[in-house]
Amino acid sequence: MSMIETIADVNNTFLSRRELTCDFKGLGGKLKSLEAVDMVTKEFKLDGKVVIPMRLKTQVGKPTVTGTFYVYEDEGLAKKHINPTIFSRLEKTKAKIAEAAAKDAPAEEAPAEVKADDAPAEEAPAEVKADDAPAKKEEKTE
Repeated sequence: MSMIETIADVNNTFLSRRELTCDFKGLGGKLKSLEAVDMVTKEFKLDGKVVIPMRLKTQVGKPTVTGTFYVYEDEGLAKKHINPTIFSRLEKTKAKIAEAAAKDAPAEEAPAEVKADDAPAEEAPAEVKADDAPAKKEEKTE
């Protein structure tokens, strides 16, 4: 049984978009907008399309969230129709998630990489010094 119940599925030909309204059962207070987008994308097989969460509203007295999503074929058209603030918020959220993932993954690998980088770094200046010294001697002899 799916946790997503479709309330309305309207194909708005005037604005060239599909408008979905869904209920998410049992997720009141726990659902984030990007998670909801992933769930809707998988449920309705919307891979390759732009899904924008317009509203997530928790129902009073029930653990249900009602979400409204716009599905566009083209991202350029979506940016023309929708307020740019919504896109900036989505980008900020995606950036925070990517940053958190980047901090977690390299934190385990970073000490090994630093050790590997330190050894060649110590050797490199010695070679540079050796190269600089003969060049200076040659200039003095000429």
